[in-house]
Amino acid sequence: SPPTRQPLAYTPQYLTEKILASRSALEGERKQVTVVFADLKGSTELIQGLDPEEARRLLDPALQIMMDAVHRYEGTVNQVLGDGIMALFGAPLAHEDHALRACYAALAMQTAMRRYAEEMRHTQGLEVQLRVGLNSGEVVVRAIGNDLHMDYSAVGQTTHLAARMEQLAIPGSIRLTAATLRLVEGLVVVQALGPVPVKGLPDHVEVFELVRASSIRRRLQASVVRGLTRFVGRQIELATVHQALEHAHTGQGQVVALVGEAGVGKSRLVYEVVHSHHTQGWLVLESASVSYGKATPYFPVIDLIKRDCHLEDSDDTRTIQARVTGQVLTLDATFQEIIPALLALLDALPEDHPFLKLDPSQRRRHTLEGLKRVLLRESQVQPLLLVFEDLHWIDS
Repeated sequence: SPPTRQPLAYTPQYLTEKILASRSALEGERKQVTVVFADLKGSTELIQGLDPEEARRLLDPALQIMMDAVHRYEGTVNQVLGDGIMALFGAPLAHEDHALRACYAALAMQTAMRRYAEEMRHTQGLEVQLRVGLNSGEVVVRAIGNDLHMDYSAVGQTTHLAARMEQLAIPGSIRLTAATLRLVEGLVVVQALGPVPVKGLPDHVEVFELVRASSIRRRLQASVVRGLTRFVGRQIELATVHQALEHAHTGQGQVVALVGEAGVGKSRLVYEVVHSHHTQGWLVLESASVSYGKATPYFPVIDLIKRDCHLEDSDDTRTIQARVTGQVLTLDATFQEIIPALLALLDALPEDHPFLKLDPSQRRRHTLEGLKRVLLRESQVQPLLLVFEDLHWIDS
């Protein structure tokens, strides 16, 4: 059956409703989660000499940055600790990729906090830095409160160790344990810091610094790096896709939908097709929707543009503008009017650009028309294969 339509954005209110709806089943339940602690380093010194209102104006935006990052990846902020937060991924909302979501949220916090810190440095002369700690494992999740207000508490050694990771982190960094790394290996880039003594634990703990997300977005890609087992079977499915490729090669556009339960091998089948001799000489652009991307309009299309223009997540606005403009005009010198729509998708247009003043329906029309023209023109240069994985997670 088709997937249930999801809300456009995962607002805190929406998440709260889901949490409250399932609270009776979560009283004292054991859960596999990732716990995140984040706080401002030296906040006492930062607000020293400030009256309470001024202190609040300094701390509140920082706390909001932390909470927004957690909500973006569908985590739950279960404690606000004055100058920091504690958050849970995997409870009370269950996610099998809770550790990856927590890592992405931690990275998003640091990215947003660096922008806020730059603003504070220029306007207030203050140095604002965030430290984050993560750990994964089993906790006991309990609902605390009444019908009017409900909080969730997670207790156990997992929570204790996550707090220790935060305390070990130097300002501006993210620390995580081997337990979290095992769940995200290949999907993030880390630096090993070696075994570290942790107060309250008899043995040293292996600690890692989370550096950035890797270019690998899916677990199959991580498996490819380690080595895949021999591919067997699926001859009927392969024949169907190969026939569609032959039709497309002669100019008859084709669409193939791969549908099946999780784990039956859809991604592996796509991998075999993409890396077979049938696609030699083709331009292959792969993209994917992700479970936490439903709140981001055009998420897989944005990913597609980045791959086509060889963009990295860390690229600044000027680099994005240069590469998109170069790619499009190299493709067709008459496509100048398409460029603003593509740059708008990548948040790389100046705020005063006329394109951003169009109403949403006009922007949508220009965006879809621009994408269509670019992709059709690409297909005239060489055969083009577009791969969109996990389309059930696309935004509404």
